[in-house]
Amino acid sequence: MIFEWLPSAKEDYLSLPEAARRKADKAFLLFQKDPRHPSLHVEKIDTVRGIWSLRIDRGYRLTFQWIRGGILIRRMGVHQDAYRRP
Repeated sequence: MIFEWLPSAKEDYLSLPEAARRKADKAFLLFQKDPRHPSLHVEKIDTVRGIWSLRIDRGYRLTFQWIRGGILIRRMGVHQDAYRRP
């Protein structure tokens, strides 16, 4: 499966606090192995067509889209911000 990152997702990742970045790394590795793993709490964002989110931890989310042959990582950050601008 191919994973592509929008520039905004890369910027978001680099701006995360170190502890959140480590958790994001773990969540992303798990996502690569099993995109539907229950601990990721993958869910469709109801307000935006085709955008999904997964839980990095209780406070941080990563948003993505399923694309042909893979996944497009869109944003990551604090729960409210990730949902406000997925």
